[in-house]
Amino acid sequence: MKLGLTGGIACGKSTVSAMLVQRGAKLIDADAVAREVVLPGEPALNDIVAAFGEQVLNEDGTLDRKKLGTVVFGNREQLDRLESILHPAIRSRMWDKINKYEAEDPSQLIVADIPLLYETGQAGLYDDVMVVYVPKAVQLERLMARSGMSAEEAEKRIALQMDIEEKKRLAGIVIDNSGTIQDTKRQIDGFWRKQGLS
Repeated sequence: MKLGLTGGIACGKSTVSAMLVQRGAKLIDADAVAREVVLPGEPALNDIVAAFGEQVLNEDGTLDRKKLGTVVFGNREQLDRLESILHPAIRSRMWDKINKYEAEDPSQLIVADIPLLYETGQAGLYDDVMVVYVPKAVQLERLMARSGMSAEEAEKRIALQMDIEEKKRLAGIVIDNSGTIQDTKRQIDGFWRKQGLS
């Protein structure tokens, strides 16, 4: 089974993905893949340099994320340009990994952790979608505690993503992560049994 895993910022997606991995699922993390595809020698990095110039590189030839950020931040056109390079590279690498895991064992659970799964129109590519959910007030509280952001900054960051209530509504599987770790664990155990994965 290929499961798309998503949720809002500070909803506890990494907690849930770790629980699934502990039970034997294979995890492909979009954020990790995003770092992988811009390593020196990768075609995506060459495309980024071609689009934005050598100034976005560190002296050792690695991507200077901060510099690239200043080029694209607040500039929709430049951001679209960057995303048109990154998104296909990330998606292609993720599917290489998914296909490899599926070839190794078609019956195993393969989890693709994609923060912007709905926003980038990928939900339909998976057998089902699991959304890690907490109410917005909890999301705000956790984000502020985790990052030291002000309420205003945290609200802005949350507003960049699709509303968590909308993600919850669209999900095939909802894991409510607003209680204790034990509560979340019980829900994951229930999901695991229901799928006949034990």
